[in-house]
Amino acid sequence: MLGGEVVAQLAGRHDVLALGLGPGRPPAPDRTYRWLEANLGDGRSVESALLEFGAQAVLHAGAVTDVDGCEREPVSAWKVNTGGTEQVARACRTLGARLVAVSTDYVFDGASGPYREEDIPNARGVYARSKLAGEWAALSIAPDCAVARVAVVYSGRATARSTFATQVVEKLSRGEVVKAFDDQFTSTTLAASGAAMCVELLLEHAYRGVLHVSDETVMDRVDFARRVAARFGLTGEIVPVKTADVKLLAPRPLRGGLRVDRAAALLRNKPLSIEAALDRFHEEWARRTSP
Repeated sequence: MLGGEVVAQLAGRHDVLALGLGPGRPPAPDRTYRWLEANLGDGRSVESALLEFGAQAVLHAGAVTDVDGCEREPVSAWKVNTGGTEQVARACRTLGARLVAVSTDYVFDGASGPYREEDIPNARGVYARSKLAGEWAALSIAPDCAVARVAVVYSGRATARSTFATQVVEKLSRGEVVKAFDDQFTSTTLAASGAAMCVELLLEHAYRGVLHVSDETVMDRVDFARRVAARFGLTGEIVPVKTADVKLLAPRPLRGGLRVDRAAALLRNKPLSIEAALDRFHEEWARRTSP
């Protein structure tokens, strides 16, 4: 989702190459960009594509994000989330290109969030550890690099994949029950907002190191679901559940969330409040469902 939003914001303004698995999905019909299929987990195709393209700036948003799937397939997770990031970073080092690598709040264990950039990660589970190792690879290999951490990314764009936020809208619209964790506190990130901050960090700043670019409000998932429902004027049942009552393969950070004071001070595109983010989400959804 974040990558698609970045392409939508840059295509037509810059010479853009988008890399991914399968056929490309145009983020907007009136904007042009190049699409090339490449695999972060094969050790070579992404690096080769970037070198041939001669990239000057790279936003690396690709990853295996199925947290429980990473527990089932740890080798694939490491090949993509760590090895794939190494591919991108090597290409950026060779080209002298600016790199912004997208990471996650899951690098923290969730014992005492919300977290600042200076707080020491304590990754738990394959997904979290492979993403943290990817952060280290990016920062170690690419000289001009920033790591942008996000959390619970969602979008109302028509081509974006299903997320918790879109499921809340769809299920309540059908009269179905929504179940949500009331013991997992996290930040959320409207994809368009996170992408705007990443693009600014990529093209307008020399900042190096970690930066948190989620939206500013930290809440539990029940609160998030209720806020989504209220913004869309939806009624229905939102049932609180505990993470311990659900069969989850991977541990979840419970007291998580990202502090975004640094991004708010550094960037022209500021982290959004939950109210502003949901207003934009509602607008995206209205465009998606309009004739």
